[in-house]
Amino acid sequence: MRSAGVMEGGAATARDPRGPRGSVASPVRAAPGPKAFQSCAAARAAGAAPMSRGDPGYNPNLDGDGDGLACEPYRGR
Repeated sequence: MRSAGVMEGGAATARDPRGPRGSVASPVRAAPGPKAFQSCAAARAAGAAPMSRGDPGYNPNLDGDGDGLACEPYRGR
């Protein structure tokens, strides 16, 4: 019997979308790091805003649209 994603001869054709442990990734945002800013006002006061994902102080809770840029200036339409 062949499993999905494997061709005859054992060559893999696709990865399991559930990851290496077979679990589906949670859509819940990660908790902010220990030195993450708690508000955009605090980040702006410190001169750190806007922040990209991976920058010191980045807090995923401050990234409203999930694009990896927190405390970005609002440019209304």
